[in-house]
Amino acid sequence: MPIFKRYYIADIPGFGWLAQFFVTHYIHYLGAILILALVTYMIIDYLILQKKRIRLTASGYVRGTILAGILVSGLLLVIRNLPGSRFAPEFIIFLDITHLGMVMTFLIVAGYCLVSKRRWVTQR
Repeated sequence: MPIFKRYYIADIPGFGWLAQFFVTHYIHYLGAILILALVTYMIIDYLILQKKRIRLTASGYVRGTILAGILVSGLLLVIRNLPGSRFAPEFIIFLDITHLGMVMTFLIVAGYCLVSKRRWVTQR
């Protein structure tokens, strides 16, 4: 998140708030809460109400797997920030790169699926 100041993105008029670490940190956590709530709702809805009517497509499984990886790596990064937790520096770098790589992969795959009109689910 300090990258916005380093690459002068925060110098663009209206983007100065991007240089404030805790502002972007809290926005990131709020986004994570929203994604977790949405994913939880979708999983519960599928398992309880929709399982007999719809099924995941291949692209749904791919996007779901990538999203699960993002959530797991993000959760491990949150645990790393807790007092008393100790991860090896190499593992932290691995988590950071994995989290960022999965987010980028998810965006690329989601964009491809949007353009090619591939759906998450299909009717049974």
